[in-house]
Amino acid sequence: MTIARNWRATMLALTLLTCGCGAVRQPTYYSLALAPQIRGASEHSTHPVAVAVRQFETPAYLRQGRIVYREHPEQVGFYEYQRWATDPGATVTAAVVDSLQSSRVFSYAGAFDGSHRTGYLLTGRLEKLDEIDYGGQVRVEATVSAEMVDLRTGTLAWSGSATNTANVEGHDVYSVVNQMSRAVDLCLEKLVLSMSEGLDRGDVAAR
Repeated sequence: MTIARNWRATMLALTLLTCGCGAVRQPTYYSLALAPQIRGASEHSTHPVAVAVRQFETPAYLRQGRIVYREHPEQVGFYEYQRWATDPGATVTAAVVDSLQSSRVFSYAGAFDGSHRTGYLLTGRLEKLDEIDYGGQVRVEATVSAEMVDLRTGTLAWSGSATNTANVEGHDVYSVVNQMSRAVDLCLEKLVLSMSEGLDRGDVAAR
């Protein structure tokens, strides 16, 4: 039995004991703590490119609000009482905006408000945010993809995808969420750096 299975077995036993005593078990809520460090950002000049960021999408199973684990590649399980306090897609979107602003690569970066005042629109998707319980060490896996479209021409100006995994050393869900945050941070670092390098190469034109 893995660490994660032991943890869930313990939580189930506590739930049954609590219910037997007549008390109602309350969910515990967690949030991703995202603060990606855009390494090398100071080496890149600010380009006259304005970009707006649309809310990042998530798969349906991540929108249920419960933290996900997988005991097999084809199987999706959900913690019953360990849930997200905020939509992970919204949290990732805010972190992307903050990262683009702090990187100083773009002349402007902000949330998309439906206007066409910016030259580019960045859309993305939090493809995966799972606890992985098979294959030995308990770990987490995060995958984020994004693409930037030229609003004047409707053409794709840039696209990228990043995946990161991190081992979970602790024996509780807090440790799982902590490593999820780290894995997502690394994905966002890679994506912002890729956009920056595209601007430096001239793959993305100024707008």
